[in-house]
Amino acid sequence: MEYMERHPMIMIVIGIMGISLSAIFVKYSQAPSAVTAAYRLLWTVILMSPVVWGSEQKREELFHTDRKTAALCAASGIFLAVHFCTWFESLKHTTVASSTAIVCTEVIWVALGYCVFLKGRLTKKAAAAIGITLAGSLLIACSDSGQGTGHLYGDILALLAAVAVACYTLMGRVARTTMSTTAYTYIVYVCCALTLVILTAVQGYSLRGYGMSGVIVGLLLSVFSTILGHSIFSWCLKFFSPAFVSASKLCEPVVAGVFAAVLFGEIPGLIQIVGGTVIIGGVLFYSGIERKA
Repeated sequence: MEYMERHPMIMIVIGIMGISLSAIFVKYSQAPSAVTAAYRLLWTVILMSPVVWGSEQKREELFHTDRKTAALCAASGIFLAVHFCTWFESLKHTTVASSTAIVCTEVIWVALGYCVFLKGRLTKKAAAAIGITLAGSLLIACSDSGQGTGHLYGDILALLAAVAVACYTLMGRVARTTMSTTAYTYIVYVCCALTLVILTAVQGYSLRGYGMSGVIVGLLLSVFSTILGHSIFSWCLKFFSPAFVSASKLCEPVVAGVFAAVLFGEIPGLIQIVGGTVIIGGVLFYSGIERKA
């Protein structure tokens, strides 16, 4: 782990690959969006519980978490649940490339919240890098703008998902200053799982009756996208600013788009390719700025 702490960019790359598989796995689920999301977080809590409760140090940390921090983690979990529900539903109405690209506008909301609420500062070069990555995301999102109102509805849901996950990221920045990654993510995921179970019940769905596809997809999402995705990005908040972590996630529509092209025949058009290139350029530019800082 010491090697990773000296080279945290390796973890950023692993996290990008993990979250890029999310949209692909969701496409294979036959369960409603809220149910698929609930499966994902329930599996995550199940897999993390032996690690957390089997360590005396982790147990002590959980029991001694102050109320303010615990409340912050709970709120973070609620926003993460909203993110999963709206984004999973978005994937049923628009393409993988467009949905993931719009979700990645999270970086704009994070940067804004970081400056307004956490009194952070963004240099002109950093703001330009964010603008470049946003422009690339918009190019990809606009590539299918003329394909009907269904796609527009999916785009709106993806935008709501972006705002929700930005709130989750900013709260993580505050909570992680006094907590370990494991304790923080465990509390957040438990709260997120409970929220999703409640949302499932409110929508009139059951957690059973959808075959094994939903359960298996939930497990895959838990391992690859949550533990090797979101958890890693939470860990990276210790070494990078929230704006940079969110900017790194902008590689997701490029990687996910490649997967979707191979598996679902969603061949990207010229605009999507140009947008993907712009995104990668913006992230690399931002990476250089952050490294110097």
